[in-house]
Amino acid sequence: MNDDLPPDLPRLEAIETYLQLSLDRVRAKIEAVRRREAERAVGEQNRPPVPDWMVEVGLNRDALPVAVHAGDCHMAGKRVRGVDADTARRALAEGVEACSHCRPDVELGFVEG
Repeated sequence: MNDDLPPDLPRLEAIETYLQLSLDRVRAKIEAVRRREAERAVGEQNRPPVPDWMVEVGLNRDALPVAVHAGDCHMAGKRVRGVDADTARRALAEGVEACSHCRPDVELGFVEG
């Protein structure tokens, strides 16, 4: 038998204490990760649905729309609001720029792509 543990009681008790503290830390970390994953799952369930279309507006609150995006466009800025397809088409007809990445003008049948 390959016994690499010390033969005396004080050192064995010190090792036991160290291992117990390590196990407590691992269990606390596991609990924290489980809690974080549960909170994330609840947050994803409560997240509002992605709109089909978005209109991006300028900097001030009375600014005119500056771009139309598909609802899942990664290029849309932070100043967007969800709109329906008719509102998006109307914005494009009024000269609002279509995003060159998601091409809502093609998807909405406004132009042929």
